[in-house]
Amino acid sequence: MHTVFYVSDGTAITAEVFGHAVLSQFPMTFEQVTIPFVGDVEKAQLVKAQIDSCFTQSGKRPLVFHTIVDTQLRNIITNSEAKCYDFLNTFVAPIEQQLGIKADPQVHRTHGMDNKKHYDTRIDAVNYALENDDGVTTKAYNEADIILVGVSRCGKTPTSLYLALQFGIRVANYPFIDQDMQQMSLPTALKTNRHKLFGLTIDAQRLQEIRQRRMADSQYSAAAQCRYELNQVEKLFRQEAIPFIDTTFHSVEEISVKILERAGIRRRIY
Repeated sequence: MHTVFYVSDGTAITAEVFGHAVLSQFPMTFEQVTIPFVGDVEKAQLVKAQIDSCFTQSGKRPLVFHTIVDTQLRNIITNSEAKCYDFLNTFVAPIEQQLGIKADPQVHRTHGMDNKKHYDTRIDAVNYALENDDGVTTKAYNEADIILVGVSRCGKTPTSLYLALQFGIRVANYPFIDQDMQQMSLPTALKTNRHKLFGLTIDAQRLQEIRQRRMADSQYSAAAQCRYELNQVEKLFRQEAIPFIDTTFHSVEEISVKILERAGIRRRIY
């Protein structure tokens, strides 16, 4: 098995994201090692020794995806027995030429607190999502950018948190539960914010599997109950012209981007 190292003098998140995107194109399994905060010569040399040891033991040249700003530290890593890919500098030089200015590389700029406005926006959005999760309160719905609605366990909470953490979007979510099914209608808080509603639905069999893990062999997780709730809620979506998407075969990342695209909401942070 090939070993891949993600190395950075910061969080290594950028190296991981780029690296995963590239490696996902190859139908094979990799041993993946993330090493963040390589901020001095001593640690860089230890990382180089770890990479070299991996090569010696496996006989396979490791891959290294790195985003190291400091030239001295970068040279130590690139002199290892690995094939190294420098994500930052691959693009910096051509962009410098295009823009006509020199880059000003700084450690922790991408995922640090240097941009305090964006950091505060992220934290506020996450706190909002937590405080307005699962219909616990509807008092602050006027502050929401979007309100996700759907049956229990269709993906509202993870999508809300992802939109908050990655895009700085203020998301509330409201579940339609069994007691709502007899007379399906929008509660007053949702009617007032009708223009912010976005529905999530899911395949009935997949919903049953998820509910079984939570409350096995209950009315809540029964196949007939799952089908009934989904039919009722999707009927409401259509009656009220609420846009909705099926989450069954999509990751939380895909769901979130689809919501932003269809709702026409711009991300607040990058």
